Amino acid sequence: MLVVGLTGGIASGKSTVSRRLQENHKLPIVDADKIARDVVEPGQTAYKQIVSYFEGKVQNLLLEDGHLNRPELGKWVFSHPQDLKVLNKITHPAVRYAIFKALGYYYIRGYRMCVLDVPLLFEAHMDTICGVTISVVCDRSTQLERLQVRNVGMTLEEAENRIKSQMSTEERIIRSDYVLENNGTLLHLYDQINDVVKTIQPTFMRTSLEYFPPFGAVSATAVILSRMISSKFQQKKREQ
Repeated sequence: MLVVGLTGGIASGKSTVSRRLQENHKLPIVDADKIARDVVEPGQTAYKQIVSYFEGKVQNLLLEDGHLNRPELGKWVFSHPQDLKVLNKITHPAVRYAIFKALGYYYIRGYRMCVLDVPLLFEAHMDTICGVTISVVCDRSTQLERLQVRNVGMTLEEAENRIKSQMSTEERIIRSDYVLENNGTLLHLYDQINDVVKTIQPTFMRTSLEYFPPFGAVSATAVILSRMISSKFQQKKREQ
């Protein structure tokens, strides 16, 4: 099964692409955002750790029903980078486990492709398990405008902080196998999606071989090693 890593900066249009892949191309989606919400439900281990660390720091951390006040927590961590790292350390392991479980489910079901929708695909090193990576990008002014429209009351400074907390668009482009530009119309975006899907769609023969254990194991190992080597090479180039 080809795992397609889909990522993009906040308000870039990644969710639009994900929805199109699911509805129009009938591809299963493993949505890391949804999983991230599920793992911080009341009673979950990550929820207890978040409450223990952030209670007293974030005003109104909990809603009346006991759920996390995600907007307030988000506002805090995106203006306090060190606490954002703490939050990620709490949630990432639980999210990874749920992601691998979901991928295994679709593999058993016999799908040729599965989309792994992860905002922090490269930051969390989840690209190492993907055969193909796709980034959705747009220019900064469009990103800021969309972010403020969908978050009523968000200041320009808060919007800037959210964007700055993520990987730059330039680096996403360098790391990605395919890039979808989302500065224009939906029709233009859909045309780009169609072209990419046609290009990466695995053949029936390849899919059949990957379900044969020896070939599947070798194929998966090759993908992971290739991604790891590429990531280390890019890191060395950035450090030079």
